[in-house]
Amino acid sequence: MSSQVWKTVYQNIRMVNRSISREGRRPTYPDTLIVAMYLWSVWHDRPLCWAADRANYTSLFRPRRLPSRSQFCRRIKTRRCQAILRGVHERLADVDIGDAPRIALMDGRGFRVHDHSTDPDATTGYASGGFARGYKLHAMAKENGRFTSIRVMPMNVSEKRVARELIDENRSVGLLLADQGYESGPLYDYARQRGVILMTPLSKNAGGGHRRQSQGRMLAKRLWDYGGETLYRRRDAIERFFGQLSAFGGGLAPLPAWVRRLERVQRWITAKVIIYHARLLVRENAA
Repeated sequence: MSSQVWKTVYQNIRMVNRSISREGRRPTYPDTLIVAMYLWSVWHDRPLCWAADRANYTSLFRPRRLPSRSQFCRRIKTRRCQAILRGVHERLADVDIGDAPRIALMDGRGFRVHDHSTDPDATTGYASGGFARGYKLHAMAKENGRFTSIRVMPMNVSEKRVARELIDENRSVGLLLADQGYESGPLYDYARQRGVILMTPLSKNAGGGHRRQSQGRMLAKRLWDYGGETLYRRRDAIERFFGQLSAFGGGLAPLPAWVRRLERVQRWITAKVIIYHARLLVRENAA
């Protein structure tokens, strides 16, 4: 992470912190420090205990005082620190630069956990290449590379179920492009009722037969009939975004051994997406 990327991350932590009300007395170590320490450790792919050691900081970020290891591990789990992390993600994702904001892309990416892991939250489900045990990142992205909404779930949670939550959070989307894993009549109708046009690859007999057809699916079929193939190619961009999310130092690689249980995995992946968004913003401002 360059100094400018870290400055972007830290500035957003402070801005979001000011926007969230505080309950109770002010702690000795502010929430901004706790969240910054966590993002610093995630950027370096290190566990929480590493962030509590003063020797692991540089001139780029060198706090005057650090909480104890146990206090840091306890504080990062608090509701307010979690709210700051979510707020920083939302703030960095809410950027429109050279974007078509009415088009969104949706997909998922699996993160495998070893079969011998004792993690009770990691479940078996379909991932790239077959069935695997672990977790899955469900994401909706803009065409400018920002992941506007993310969900991290156990691997066996249906993509169609999570897609409903993502659609509810992004009702300003006009057209939503997704792969065939999201092809479902009820999901098509759910999206249509919320003003979103879902478009996925359709089976050859879509619209045929004597059964009632989803109106949302029929609308997608008309799009396919009138040049939809060219439009649908734009969905491939989300595969590129997932690749870019991992293609830099500190990016989202396979889950390390110390990131287990759903809460930790959600926090880790959110932090990685924050770093990715800050990196995008710095590159765009420098262009």
